[in-house]
Order: sequence, then C-alpha cells, then structure tokens
Amino acid sequence: MEQTKIGFIGTGVMGRGIINHLLMLPNEIHIYNRTKKKAASLVDKGAIWQDSPAQIARNCEVIFTMVGFPQDVEELYMGEEGLIKNADAGTIFIDLTTSTPSLATRLANFAQERSMAVLDAPVSGGDVGAKNGTLSIMAGGSEEIFNKILPLFKTFGENIVFHGPAGSGQHAKMSNQIVIASTMIGVCESLTYAKKAGLDLNLVLKSISTGAAGSWSLSNLAPRMIKDDLAPGFYVKHFIKDLSIALEEAQRMNLDLPGLQLAKSLYQEIAKAGHDEDGTQALIAYYE
Repeated sequence: MEQTKIGFIGTGVMGRGIINHLLMLPNEIHIYNRTKKKAASLVDKGAIWQDSPAQIARNCEVIFTMVGFPQDVEELYMGEEGLIKNADAGTIFIDLTTSTPSLATRLANFAQERSMAVLDAPVSGGDVGAKNGTLSIMAGGSEEIFNKILPLFKTFGENIVFHGPAGSGQHAKMSNQIVIASTMIGVCESLTYAKKAGLDLNLVLKSISTGAAGSWSLSNLAPRMIKDDLAPGFYVKHFIKDLSIALEEAQRMNLDLPGLQLAKSLYQEIAKAGHDEDGTQALIAYYE
C-alpha cells in the first residue's frame, strides 16, 4: 500500500502514538483533530493537516478514526459533512474507537451500500502500547479487507486478531474491558492492603507482578499509583463509557455481571470527585 494516502482522525493520547508509527511509512499521512493545536507536533513531523473530516475523506483512500464516544463516531461517519458521504467508492475506513457493536454493524452496512468498507478495530494497551507500537487490535468486518489492512495494523500493533463480522471487534473489546475492570479493583485493593500492613509497595510489586497475580495493569499502572501519577494513558470518562456499553450488551444477552457493575459504580464515584479527566489508575483515589 505504498502509494495509498492514509488519513487519521483523532490525535489524542493514543492517536498521537499510532500516528507517529504511521509517519514512518512512505505514505502521505493526512490528519484532522477538533483541536488543531493538539496536532501541531505531528504536522512538524510531516503529517499533512486537513481542515475537516470531509477533507480527509476527499483526499485519502484508507482512513483511521479514533474519537471519544459512539455519538462522535456516528456523526463522524454518517453526517452530511461526515466521512462516508464525502469519500469515493473503494475507500476503506478503520474505526479504532471503542464503540457499540450495533453501531459498528450499521456503519459497515451503510458503507457497503456505497461500495466502501468499515472495519471496527478497537485497541488495547493504552498510551504505552501506542507509543511502543505494541497495541492489541481486535477487528471485525470483512476478512478480505482485514487482510488488506493488516500490514498497516502491524506498524502499531502486535497482537492482531480478526474476530468475525462487523461488530465482533467491539464485542472482543468489551471482553477486554470487563477483565480490566475487575483487575483494577484487585490492584487497588492489593496496594491498599500492603500499605496498611506497612510494606514497601515497590517490593510488593516486585514479588507479585511476575507470579500468578501478574497482569498488564499491575505491571504498568500500579507503579503510577505508587507515584501518585494520575496522568491519563486512558481517561476515566472513556472507561466509564466502555463499561456502560459492556453492561448494556450484557443485559441484551441476559447476563448478570456483578463485578462489572461494581467497577462501573466505583469509577463513577471517582469521576464525581473530579477524576474523570485522569487515567484509569485514579481508581486508587477511591481507597485513599
């Protein structure tokens, strides 16, 4: 895909990391963000700024999107000034946003009617994974299109899995978020217990992070908790959005997931206390 013009919409914490990897390709990389200032460093590195999503659609053949909420995704793709109505037949869209499976299916069908394709491909790994190019990518949609885009996925991802028809990537991401939700409670309660017992928290991490209790959250976010570093690798407000989607999907499938319900309620508590713009490790504030 050397001659393909690539677009990317959403230059937030994770988007910037992904774009930095795409900029290593010989392709033109066109970008757009609602706040232009946040894209300035990427333009300095060679990205081409476009003034609107419609301009991205008119200039690019493969377009990645990574925005905040399902309503943002729907407006971006299906609005009059959105992507699908301004792109040419044959355009491939890849939505990296964690959104709803039902919306992913609607977008794929809407695009297919216009001879375009949309993959839902949410990612996991936070700012660290985006920076290091080691994100997990969970894809749904056309397997033929997935295989065509796979070389691009490999520029910023390591664990890249195709899960099935449109919406399947979003369902896989919900499974991922459910694990993280309960794990984060365990990490916070472990550190709280160890601190109360008078232990050196760094030594506790050294002991438990490589054993049966080991997890990505324990290795990457617990050290931030110990340092009181709440800078976002992934925002609390976005995690609450993800947990809400997961609960809605579980209810549709008649599933009772009490661990997920508890995690959502705890994150809502810290959001009310002013931590909605902090990283998910801010859950430790609930225990403090």
